[in-house]
Amino acid sequence: MSLFRQLRFHTTVNDLHMLPLGGMEVAFAGRSNAGKSSAINTLADHTRLAFVSKTPGRTQHINYFEFGEDRFLVDLPGYGYAQVPEAIRAHWEKLLGMYLATRPNLIGLVLLMDARHPLKPLDVRMLDWFIPTGRPVHVLLTKADKLTRREQAETLAAVQDKVGGWPQCTVQLFSSLKKTGLDEAEAMVGGWFAAAAAEARNEADDASGT
Repeated sequence: MSLFRQLRFHTTVNDLHMLPLGGMEVAFAGRSNAGKSSAINTLADHTRLAFVSKTPGRTQHINYFEFGEDRFLVDLPGYGYAQVPEAIRAHWEKLLGMYLATRPNLIGLVLLMDARHPLKPLDVRMLDWFIPTGRPVHVLLTKADKLTRREQAETLAAVQDKVGGWPQCTVQLFSSLKKTGLDEAEAMVGGWFAAAAAEARNEADDASGT
């Protein structure tokens, strides 16, 4: 069974002290117009799974979805809203920055960017928060169907060049509308979970002396 098709809603939190204990987490983050909810729904083959993250009044929350086996997808608040009070914007930024920089359960970040407008200042800030952790980042260039094949190739190459200095950062094209890039994204996230599980087993074996 597809990894993402196992996704089920787990919980919603609005403060770091409310985050679940234990488990492995992969976070999805992106600007408010990057198509994050659509991407999650498309990967899960579920039209309304991530609808909760778009409900008015909930956009500043962190939404947890579970794959099973103590594995979670963490849907972070969309950033870059133009028409929100400064206090709310500051809360979002503090929440995102602290989560990305300090969350020990977090094994990787999927960063979604509109393929027509990648690497905006807030996207770069997200990378600046997360890259120092040494964990992997996978950039999904969403809405790739809005570009011609030539534009897709040029955009992919340009973003790969920009993040090329970070060996743990990978990039791909993605389209929720055309359902392209799903296998590549799933393989990346599945690989992270497999690697993290193997590392945990090795640490347990070392601790037990076996």
